[in-house]
Amino acid sequence: MNAAAHPQTVQPGSALSVEVRPRHNLGRRITLLMLLPSTLWFLLLLLMPLVIILVFSFGERSAVGGYAGGFTLANYLNLGSRAAAFGNTLVLAPLGTLVCLVAAYPLAYFLAVKVSKNRSLLLTLVIVPFWTSFLIRTYAWIFILSGKGIPALLASLGLEDVRLINTPWAVLIGIVYGYLPLMVFPIYVSLEKLDKRLLEASADLGASAFESFRRITLPLSAPGIITGVMLVFILLMGEFLIPAILGGGKVFFVGNALVDLFLQSRNWPFGSALAMTLVAMMLLIIGLYLKLVARYGGRPADGGL
Repeated sequence: MNAAAHPQTVQPGSALSVEVRPRHNLGRRITLLMLLPSTLWFLLLLLMPLVIILVFSFGERSAVGGYAGGFTLANYLNLGSRAAAFGNTLVLAPLGTLVCLVAAYPLAYFLAVKVSKNRSLLLTLVIVPFWTSFLIRTYAWIFILSGKGIPALLASLGLEDVRLINTPWAVLIGIVYGYLPLMVFPIYVSLEKLDKRLLEASADLGASAFESFRRITLPLSAPGIITGVMLVFILLMGEFLIPAILGGGKVFFVGNALVDLFLQSRNWPFGSALAMTLVAMMLLIIGLYLKLVARYGGRPADGGL
């Protein structure tokens, strides 16, 4: 009875201590061994390319193109020559993300909350565009936005000379079409996991449907919103295919400038400076976004239901 009331402690050097320590070390070694592939992947395929690009950004272009070594800040001082590309990217990427969010939330809410039958079928319809090449889907919009598509329909309604192709509006439409599913699914997952009993309790306490949505549904779906926004925004900051096809060379993103500098002009140092600036801008914007979400998104609503 005294032994149960006063359990014995394991003394250093005892047999039990010697037995536990090897098992603990073995588990730690197994954990480190399992982390090794992902660590090597991160170092070799993410960190090392960034370091190489950073080094290239301070170099000079050789006479035949490429990288010639040296150290100069001229590449960063010359970033103003690509101001239009930065401007288009910084306007259309956040705007496209916002439009995707506004369009995706009602759809995700409808699929997760309002639909009980045929939900799998409707989700499949959302996925179907990804079964087709992104390039082919983007090219299809050339016909839709050109003279024989939407402009022709508008002309029949009396709206003449409406030009959509090769404009920022065409790029925005292509962005929403291409990236909308990536916004829908994270929000859908958050809404689908929502405990419906919370909404029932809210209604029993006299809250309106709008109040229940504002105080329960919207805050609990915030993780899906944050994930969708970050996923779409990060991809849009590096987008080049949609502006190249639907912008027709008149709406350039930074991604288009990088393709030109690395593959055509072969000005690798200036392209590297452009890439590092884009990465820095993305990290800054995402950091500010997460800080604002942490400050205001997690704040509980004042008052009760």
